[in-house]
Amino acid sequence: MSSRVEEVIEFTRTKFGLDNYYLKGYQFDRSVNIFKETVYTMCMEWFPNHATVQEDDDSNPEGTAVIEIDINSLKLKSAIFVMGKTFAEYGVEFAAPYKFSIIKWIEQETGLMYGKQFQLQKEEDGNIHFRECINGVAVSPSGSIEIKFDHEGKLTFFSIHGQFPSEELIREEEYSLSLDSLSHLKKEQLKLVEFPSFEQKKIYPVYAVEEIYIANDQSLTIPFEFFVDRRSYLTINKIIYWESPINKPFEREEIRWIDEITEEQALSCEPSPDSFPISKEEQEKCVLAVKDFLRREYPNDAGNWILKSLYREKGYIHAILKANKQDDRVFERKVKVFIDAKRLQVVNYMDNKLMLEIFDQFNVPEKATITKDEAYEKIKELFELKPYYVYDFKQSLYVLCGKLDCDYGVIASNGEIIALDDL
Repeated sequence: MSSRVEEVIEFTRTKFGLDNYYLKGYQFDRSVNIFKETVYTMCMEWFPNHATVQEDDDSNPEGTAVIEIDINSLKLKSAIFVMGKTFAEYGVEFAAPYKFSIIKWIEQETGLMYGKQFQLQKEEDGNIHFRECINGVAVSPSGSIEIKFDHEGKLTFFSIHGQFPSEELIREEEYSLSLDSLSHLKKEQLKLVEFPSFEQKKIYPVYAVEEIYIANDQSLTIPFEFFVDRRSYLTINKIIYWESPINKPFEREEIRWIDEITEEQALSCEPSPDSFPISKEEQEKCVLAVKDFLRREYPNDAGNWILKSLYREKGYIHAILKANKQDDRVFERKVKVFIDAKRLQVVNYMDNKLMLEIFDQFNVPEKATITKDEAYEKIKELFELKPYYVYDFKQSLYVLCGKLDCDYGVIASNGEIIALDDL
């Protein structure tokens, strides 16, 4: 055990008042943020002194403290006291009124400023949620901070996710977008899609708005789905064709979901392989690997799949495939392919076909009788435009945008306006 690891352990023991605990074990982890920086953390399990073994189901005993800390900055990433119970006699404790005490502690702990970099999202009994912001403006991809505490005000849960960028990564400007200036985009983003209602076992044809971010100067638009996974994608958009199938079954390999990190890697801040760009040669080999996989597993589907994008994660290159022809439903037909990053061969895949087949049991959608123009006239006053700072991977900057959205849709079979959350 290095002196740095000992320092992290003692720092944690003191910070959380863990005199009634002993260190059961620790491990290292790493992740790559949207700036392609590798972050190493040390995750520790602290057992209460009276607990000498794990529960029969291998779960941790009540009161166990699972604490994750950035090994280089010593900043807290997460802290979980199992079952919301803590045996710490001192450490992190909040005074009433709890919200103000917690905000002050977060500012001290993270160096972030309330109202400028994070703001209150919701407050419940013993549980407070905050969300990332830039000068009070929402951020995408969004970050969050959550804190739970017991009836004595003692911390029982903490987590922080997101980037919370420094000022040099933000292109600040005065927000100038308005709905009136986006009339052309409003109608363009209105799409006829099929919404499944699980409660009624029915599929509704609905005109609904496809969310989109528009740059403040209208020079850039970014689809909302781009930020679902918060990764930097390599866009491919290539239809995969082949002349003949491969008459040999595809054999899956087990996916290694856990990255084994050594102490030496963590202390030296070795860049994660996931932080490296996908080279032109790797890209070409991935396309060939995906094609050979399809020729085996989907032999009759030549030209039916589009390779949308590639990205790295946990030692694999992930390939996202979408069906070339979709059914205009909210949930699209997709296949995620796992490619071994060293051998550049497909080792496993996930197909959402089984999930989509659930909808085959639903009542078929009624025929659309309302036109797009008619639907637009019905809900054009219900559109929303909210300011957001959006991370633009090409510029490596947070750019001020407006998020165009609408909580309502128009049922295409009868013209009824409906809240999308009700479907």
